[in-house]
Amino acid sequence: MPTIDVSGVTISYSGTGAPAGLPDAPTIVFGHGLLFGGWMFRSQITVLRERYRCVAVDWRGQGDTPAAAGGYDMDTLTGDAVALIRELDVAPVHWVGLSMGGFVGQRIAARHGELLRSLTLLDTSAGAEEQSKVREYKQLALLLRLFGIRPILGKVSSHMFGPAFLADTASAATIDEWVSRLNRNKGAAIRKAVLGVVDRAPVEREITGITVPTLVAVGADDRATPVEKSERIAARIPGAQLRIVADCGHSSSLEQPATITSLLAKFLATADRP
Repeated sequence: MPTIDVSGVTISYSGTGAPAGLPDAPTIVFGHGLLFGGWMFRSQITVLRERYRCVAVDWRGQGDTPAAAGGYDMDTLTGDAVALIRELDVAPVHWVGLSMGGFVGQRIAARHGELLRSLTLLDTSAGAEEQSKVREYKQLALLLRLFGIRPILGKVSSHMFGPAFLADTASAATIDEWVSRLNRNKGAAIRKAVLGVVDRAPVEREITGITVPTLVAVGADDRATPVEKSERIAARIPGAQLRIVADCGHSSSLEQPATITSLLAKFLATADRP
């Protein structure tokens, strides 16, 4: 995968290049959720690359981005994303962020709005982590570092995926791939990434100043960032659209790929109109 250097830290990303015959096509930048990588958007990229240049970033210590000594907090990751957009010289871009990628997307839109054409927030939150979940997530992060994902797979997957997806035998291949990819990353780095999410600061006040077209979508069965979290975001961002996806948990791009792709295609086409 190609990389950029941000203050001595290597950040990996994937890119499709411009579509055939559309050298000036807008760019979509995808920011993945915790414990995943840019690969979680491959279904959307397969379709959208026909009309857009698609770029998917891997956050520090996840996907193909190697572990870093620090900088796993959301503000630093926002800096990484901004540096990537500027390095590729593709602004303004459509930002699509799921969960952790949504935490970053809100910060970019609020602080660097000139870099964006639109903002799509999937299964995310503008608030701090709920205190009722902080201790559990930190314990799981420690166990993951010490023993890997397998001993706690059931517990973690119930947060990452909805019940309909977990009950479907066809989902086994995706879950196996997720586990395999996660196991390639260093446990210490994954723990730092979890702590970066758990200890994040809220941005509820900041997002009221977002001016780019915004789509907020959430799985109806999302346990990690329940529907009410997205409702609050949509209520705070002027003109934001809210969509609730049935039979879907936290990882909507993987659980309901066709639905998410359709939502994105329609929203981006509207956002691209003069």
